[in-house]
Amino acid sequence: MGKVDLLRVIFISWTLLALLGCGQSNTVKLTITGSSTIAPLVMELGRAFEKQQPGVRIDVQTGGSSRGIADIRAGISNIGMVSRNLKISEKDLFPHTIAYDGITLILNKSNPVSVLTDEQIIEIFRGNIRNWDEVGGPNQSITVINKAEGRSTLELFLNYFKLENRAIKADVVIGDNQQGIKTVVGNPWAIGYVSVGAAEYEEKHGSAIKLLGVGGENASIAAVKQGHYPLSRPLNIVTVDKPEGLTKAFINFAQSSKASAFVEEQYFIPINAH
Repeated sequence: MGKVDLLRVIFISWTLLALLGCGQSNTVKLTITGSSTIAPLVMELGRAFEKQQPGVRIDVQTGGSSRGIADIRAGISNIGMVSRNLKISEKDLFPHTIAYDGITLILNKSNPVSVLTDEQIIEIFRGNIRNWDEVGGPNQSITVINKAEGRSTLELFLNYFKLENRAIKADVVIGDNQQGIKTVVGNPWAIGYVSVGAAEYEEKHGSAIKLLGVGGENASIAAVKQGHYPLSRPLNIVTVDKPEGLTKAFINFAQSSKASAFVEEQYFIPINAH
């Protein structure tokens, strides 16, 4: 190969590399990690936002609210998904509420028990009540389903009932809402707790579950929307600093009226309806 040909090959190679580099730089990624409760909603919002912002990619990953907090502090993600109020130790962060949700107890639809007091629920999860006949049901052992560590649903449940996780005598430990619902559907004598929105959606679409409220209130989206259901929570996306640029644009979109339809499709309550 002559010197001229060699220079031509080098030039073409550098040109191709430059073009590839330009193609990569035209795509901007926003990484969002955390709560599995919020993730389906954020994924839908992300797809809609990408259509409005060519060259933007929204990467959503689950793992629990604790991961969302840890990742933004470590600079691994731009936004954390946290389905609860921030703790005192997290007050340096910036929460941005995008919806509201509640937590409900769920039983299999075939279970004749229709009401449990807060005290009965506490004793069931502590393992002091082990048979449904102790709360007006049939002579069947209770299968207690608990949430895994790091899940904000667990934290909210523990705080409301003033329980410590080590005191719960769980037969099954699950991660996300769908795991809990599938477990109760498959076990007529199980009891668990999940998002009100997820449970009401599944019940309306034929899943063999029923919702049990707490504090004397029925569990429903309507009750959370009215503001008097005791086991409810904000769904937040959280940043380390005051948001700017692309992060700010996405948060503004997630809190806008355009996002309300996506929020309602996930059976959450839009922030402007609370």
